[in-house]
Amino acid sequence: MTDHAPRWENRQVELWERAAPLAVLDDLLRSSATGGRVALVAGEAGVGKSALVGEFARRAGGRVRFHWGWCDPLVTPRALGPVHDIARHTGGPLADRLKAGAPPEELLAALLDDLDHPVVRKVLVVEDAHWADEATLDLLVLLGRRMGQQRALLVVTYRDDEVGAGHPLHRVIAALRGTRINLAVLSAARVEQEAAKAGRDAQTVLALTGGNPLLLTELLGAAGDRAPDTVRGLILDRIRALPEAAGDLARLVAVVPGRADKALLVGRDDQIDSCVAAGVLVPTDDGVAYRHELLRTAVEDSLAPRQRAALHAIALAALTEHDGADPGRLVHHARGAGDADAVLRWGRIAAAAAARQGARREAADHYRAAAAHADRLPPAQRAELLERYSVAAYLAGTAKDGLAPRREAIAIRQQLGDPEPLGAGWRWLSRIAWWAGDSAESRTAADHAVAVLAAEKPGRELAMAYSNLSQLRMLDYDFVGAIELGEKARSLAEEFGDDETAIHAAINVGSSQMQLERPGGQETLEQAHSQAAAHKYADHATRALLNLAGGLAEQARFTDAGPALDRAVAYARDQDLDGYLQCLLGTRAGVKLQSGDWPGALADAEESLRLPAQGGVGRVPALVVLGRIHGARGERESARAHLDEADRHAGPAREMQWVAPTKSARAEHFRWYGEPERAAEEVRAALDRATGQHAAPHSGELAFRLWQAGGGAHAPADALTAYRRMIEGDWRQAAAEWEGRGGQFLRIESLGLGDRTAATEAVRGLDALGATQAAAWLRADLRQRGIEKIPRGPRKTTADHPAGLTARQAEVLRLIADGMSNADIALRLRLAPKTVDHHVSAVLARLGVTSRGQAAARAHKLGISPHSSDGPAA
Repeated sequence: MTDHAPRWENRQVELWERAAPLAVLDDLLRSSATGGRVALVAGEAGVGKSALVGEFARRAGGRVRFHWGWCDPLVTPRALGPVHDIARHTGGPLADRLKAGAPPEELLAALLDDLDHPVVRKVLVVEDAHWADEATLDLLVLLGRRMGQQRALLVVTYRDDEVGAGHPLHRVIAALRGTRINLAVLSAARVEQEAAKAGRDAQTVLALTGGNPLLLTELLGAAGDRAPDTVRGLILDRIRALPEAAGDLARLVAVVPGRADKALLVGRDDQIDSCVAAGVLVPTDDGVAYRHELLRTAVEDSLAPRQRAALHAIALAALTEHDGADPGRLVHHARGAGDADAVLRWGRIAAAAAARQGARREAADHYRAAAAHADRLPPAQRAELLERYSVAAYLAGTAKDGLAPRREAIAIRQQLGDPEPLGAGWRWLSRIAWWAGDSAESRTAADHAVAVLAAEKPGRELAMAYSNLSQLRMLDYDFVGAIELGEKARSLAEEFGDDETAIHAAINVGSSQMQLERPGGQETLEQAHSQAAAHKYADHATRALLNLAGGLAEQARFTDAGPALDRAVAYARDQDLDGYLQCLLGTRAGVKLQSGDWPGALADAEESLRLPAQGGVGRVPALVVLGRIHGARGERESARAHLDEADRHAGPAREMQWVAPTKSARAEHFRWYGEPERAAEEVRAALDRATGQHAAPHSGELAFRLWQAGGGAHAPADALTAYRRMIEGDWRQAAAEWEGRGGQFLRIESLGLGDRTAATEAVRGLDALGATQAAAWLRADLRQRGIEKIPRGPRKTTADHPAGLTARQAEVLRLIADGMSNADIALRLRLAPKTVDHHVSAVLARLGVTSRGQAAARAHKLGISPHSSDGPAA
């Protein structure tokens, strides 16, 4: 049985060349009796993913109950759209908790309770996950982790050709660890066979459809051979042949992503019958839909702008009268209709619902849509909407988007003369400006917040303003001042029973204690995280973990920082806080660089920069890592581009946690490429500031870079001991200390300062990392110091290769770029499969990538054609 029918025709359909995928689904269903299973059905649009799962459901019959949920291509995705679909038909606790706005863990519990049936087997189907919202993706991850304890099957379908490198679905797929079922296009033999049955020219049909089952079906059902661009002409011909009223219905359904339900179809039975009979629409359990999204969008794209807006208005009016309509759908149609009042009304409702469900980007998008019409509201309501939008943008990792609405809201609050919300506005502006990378505005706004609120009766907002100021003191390395203000804020917050501000202040205090190496700092941060998580203060809970892990990394405690960063990254992912996640991934990349895991460092850094979080300081750690690794490997232009961007972001921020690593990396780069004077110039001012601020984690590193560049520096007294030892010539103790801290790359730098034995180990270590430029500089430096018999570098053919590959590795890379499997490569090169496996692993490591697709993309970026010689393409 099915709780409601899938969005495909309610009749048996002929599936071509799908016996094997159906068998895999059957096997997974059988094996789920002893523990849940996950199937990932992937393929291009129109290849038959939904038809496959629908046929699977039909064959399962009454012995299995199916739950169906869909992700739809709305302007802003529905928060937890598939869960709402399921709950609408299952009812019970899941529907009750959704209606009450329950948190994700409660929704998950209700969903698992429904799946956990002692007799009836369950299959949960989530269609078109490439369109899923954040909350749905998070719920899938949580569900995947628990499927092993269920007697059920989870089936997720998605378009793999629409899931690019930075698509958030990748992390979900990795977490689900399901059985992937890739649906290929039909074979040429099958296309020829079906074309012959229809009396059509096989080669023409194959050329027009490419073997896509949907296009093949549409083409063979139409008169004549037309390249339907590829579908549009066929479906529009069918609509033109309909009676006028039925055609109007078909066009109305075209502006409704997914399906048109009963609210839009009242009194239209005859039109529905005409559309279904003509093959334009297919019935669903509660309405009608186009057989495929490709068909719907083809019709929607054919509509004139005014006609499209009118149809959206009809849909909006019908759905508004329907109790329980999804506010996200109403916003979609209101925006399509250009109905400002409706966008303003439903945008706020949809945004609040999305925020409750943890869909942060969707919440920000809905608030953005509503805020565009905020001038229609009275001043106080306008300010409140702009304030909500600014906070949503901040939480979504797009802090820059939150600046303008927050400034506008402050101006309104000033006119209204209400000091408490005005002070709160200045404090929020301080936080948002900091994330956006404007340190000066952040500090000015923080002072305004305290000045406004201190003139009034003390309360919660004054406590938070003090805590915000404490946080900024901490970021300026004034740890004593930060603790003093933090304790003041915490005391005031506790007086008013304000748990949130007390936790915020405790994070500042614990972070400062940790930097001062006072006892209890880490324990304070752990306690603050636990309390914040218990109160569902996701922002503060994540900041506590970021400060703890980031503090360990900043203090060069790399061994301890690694696990702490893993934990923080996982938590930020779960909370959908992309701003934090971007920073954490970049910080973890820096730790991996030091530990010698350069492929892992590159993977983290590249993911950090792919996140939709906007610019600002959060990008700096990843940019620094990419600049250093690319520079070490001889990719000079790429390295400079990353380091220049890091400098642009770090400069306005002015904080040493961003400035010092950037200036250090730039000095390292210029030294490697023969510009020692410029290297020294990069770090002098930053070293003076770090020394003046007693920024011990950074002053030693900057002093070392200046000393390397011939600047004659002396390490400040409070600098890390290992840096001081490197400058003073005690390279053995420095190397031992770095090894104890887990800093393998810094250990190599220390060994490079030593005798021939140590230097030999250093150059070999650089060679192993593929750091050809860093190794070349070190070899030249050793020759100047009179150290002889240092191992020579890679062969000239290897050194000449743009990625430092051997001739055999370059050949393997060309074949990878050609799309060959390891088995194909083994046959082509007449090598043993295990030998090819080793070559491929070496190529991935040398390129600093983690997949064959990334290797092919990197080859293209380096100008290495599948059919070129070892060097770049001319």
